[in-house]
Amino acid sequence: MTKDDKDKIRLSEEQLHKQKMQTQKERVDSQIAKNSIERGVAILMTGNGKGKTSSAFGMVFRALGYGQKVGIVQFIKGAQESGEVNFINDHCPNAVLYQMGTGFTWNTQDKAADIAASERTWEVAKEMLADDSYDLVVLDELTYMIGYKYLDRNAIVEAISKRPHEQSVVVTGRGGGRELREIMDTVSDVKNIKHGYKAGIKARRGVDC
Repeated sequence: MTKDDKDKIRLSEEQLHKQKMQTQKERVDSQIAKNSIERGVAILMTGNGKGKTSSAFGMVFRALGYGQKVGIVQFIKGAQESGEVNFINDHCPNAVLYQMGTGFTWNTQDKAADIAASERTWEVAKEMLADDSYDLVVLDELTYMIGYKYLDRNAIVEAISKRPHEQSVVVTGRGGGRELREIMDTVSDVKNIKHGYKAGIKARRGVDC
């Protein structure tokens, strides 16, 4: 094959790539132009894979980067140290963080106390969901409270549905039920392919906690 032949092939490949990317750009631009609704969004991060809370905190830091006010309510968690909470408490005056603080339900082994704690925590979350000064509210591990029947599913669905027009909300945790999924704008199912924990690797600061 001559050099001219190789140049022609390369040029042809470059033209095909350019045409493909141009078509893709037109498709993306067209969809962006069609999206004209301006309001807060409701996002559910569910599934049995690692990364749901991490994803939610990614959105927290994104919102804080724009100077927005963020409310974070953590159900179940709070008894153990976590890097993201340390950072929020030390460096983020625009973020209000509340933790149920009882740890995991299999640690407490006290259903009545867990229900009481979840109800107190839900009152904080409900106030945030009714307060239009919050641009983003994160309800971390809320789905477990629904699954355990510690909180009323309908009350949660109603509070999220009736939140301020410009407020976004992120809910994390496995499950949550059909009613919760139906009112969310975006639902992501994080799947577990493999996890170092199953191989005996200890949770690592900065990665897992």
